[in-house]
Amino acid sequence: MRASSLANRLFLSATAWLVVILAITGVVLSSVYKNATERAFDRRLNLYLRTLIAEVATPDEPPDRQFQSLGEPLFELPLSGWYWQITRTDTEKPEARSSRSLWDKKLPKLEEQGTELTAAGIRLAYVDGPEGQTLRMVERPVDLGADGKYLVSVAGDATEIFDETRSFDYYLGGTFTALGVVLLLTTVFQVRFGLAPLKRISESIADIRSGRAERLEGEFPVEIAPLARETNALIEANREIVERARTHVGNLAHAIKTPLSVIVNEAGAHAADPFASKVMEQADVMRDQLAHHLERARIAARVSIVSTVTEVAPTIEALRRTMEKIHRDRAIVVEAKADPAAKFRGERQDLEEMVGNLVDNACKWADTRVFIEVAVEGRNKPEAGHRMRIIVDDDGRGLSEAERAQVSRRGQRLDESKPGSGLGLSIVTDLASLYGGSLTLGHAPIGGLRAELVLPGV
Repeated sequence: MRASSLANRLFLSATAWLVVILAITGVVLSSVYKNATERAFDRRLNLYLRTLIAEVATPDEPPDRQFQSLGEPLFELPLSGWYWQITRTDTEKPEARSSRSLWDKKLPKLEEQGTELTAAGIRLAYVDGPEGQTLRMVERPVDLGADGKYLVSVAGDATEIFDETRSFDYYLGGTFTALGVVLLLTTVFQVRFGLAPLKRISESIADIRSGRAERLEGEFPVEIAPLARETNALIEANREIVERARTHVGNLAHAIKTPLSVIVNEAGAHAADPFASKVMEQADVMRDQLAHHLERARIAARVSIVSTVTEVAPTIEALRRTMEKIHRDRAIVVEAKADPAAKFRGERQDLEEMVGNLVDNACKWADTRVFIEVAVEGRNKPEAGHRMRIIVDDDGRGLSEAERAQVSRRGQRLDESKPGSGLGLSIVTDLASLYGGSLTLGHAPIGGLRAELVLPGV
C-alpha cells in the first residue's frame, strides 16, 4: 500500500488508535491489579497488626509467649522478610519487643519518615528492610492510658506484591499482543472488504478504457452508488458530445467540398488559361489539406471517448492481401508475421489507415518484397501498459537520414513520379500521436526503408 492510498490511511489510523487504546488499557489494568494486590497484602498486615494490638492491650500475660509467631512461621525465621515490632514510647528509654525473624535489627518508624496517618489511624508505606529487601509496612500508635503508649509495626516482604504484579503484566502483555495482532488482521480485512467496491469501480473503468466494457455494471453500496451513476452519466454525455462532433465534421466536409468542386469544374473549363491552372493546382492542395484535417478532427473526436479494441492479426492479413492485389502488376510480394495476441486499443479503420499508408508507401518504393511484423511489448510489466510495435520493411533503395526527415514533414515528397499527395506519412504520424503512439523511420535489414509504428495495446 502506497503512502497516499486510502487503504493505507485507514490502516495506519486504525493501527495508531489501536496501539493507543491498548496501551492505555494495559496501564490502567496493571495499575488496578497492583492496587488490588496491595490492598490484599495490606489486609493481611492489618490482621497481624490487630492481633498484636489485642495482645498489647492484655498486659497481664507474659510479655513474649503469646504472640511470637501470630500463626505465621515466617515470623520465627531469621531475616525472613516478615517482622513485627512493639515499641513503648512513653518511657525515657523506649522499650522494644520484636519477632524472632527481626533478630537484632529494628524496623524504621514511618512517623519519622513523614508518612501521614490514614483515616483508620494507621500509616502505610514501603521501606527498606534489614537485608535490603523492600518491605510493605503498617504502623499504628496505641495509647493505653496508664498502661502506656505503644507503637505497633508489622512488615512483610513486598516481593510478593512485585512478583504478582510482574506476572500479571507479563500475561497481560502477551494477551494484549495477541489481541492487537488479531485486531490488526481484522482491520486489514475490514479495509479490504470495505474498499472492495472502489477497487471494482477502478477495474470497471479500466475495462471501459480498454474497450472490454461500455459502462459500470453491477450493484454498488449506497455510499458509492451515486459515484457509479454519475460516472455512467458522464460516459453517456461524452458519447453524445462526440457523436455531435462527428455530425458537425461531416456537415463541414460536405459544405466545403461542394463549392470546392464548383471551383475546380469552372477552372477546368478554362484549362488553357494559366490562371485557371493555378486555381486548379491550389484547389487540389486545398482538397488534400481539407481531407487531412477533417480526418484528423474525426479521429481526435473518436479517440477522446472510451476506446474500442481491434484484433490486429486479421487486419494486417486483410491489408496484405489487398496490397498484393493493388500492386500485382509489379509482382510485389507482401509478407506478414503478426502476434495473434496483439490487440490495438482503438478502432479498426484507424489502424487500417495508419498501417495501410505505411504498407502502400512501402509497396510503391519496394523492388520485389515488403515485410510486415507485429510484436507486443510490456507483457511482463502490466503497470507500464502494453505497447504494440508494427514494423514495415521494404527492399527498395531506402532513404538517407536527411531524406527521412524531409518526408516526415507534412506534404513533402522526394519523387513526383509516384502517385499520391505526399500526406501519407504525415497522416500516420498525426494519428499515432493522437493515440499516444509514434512513428520512426530507419534502415530495413532487407535493404530499404523501415517504418516502425508504436501504438497502445491491450
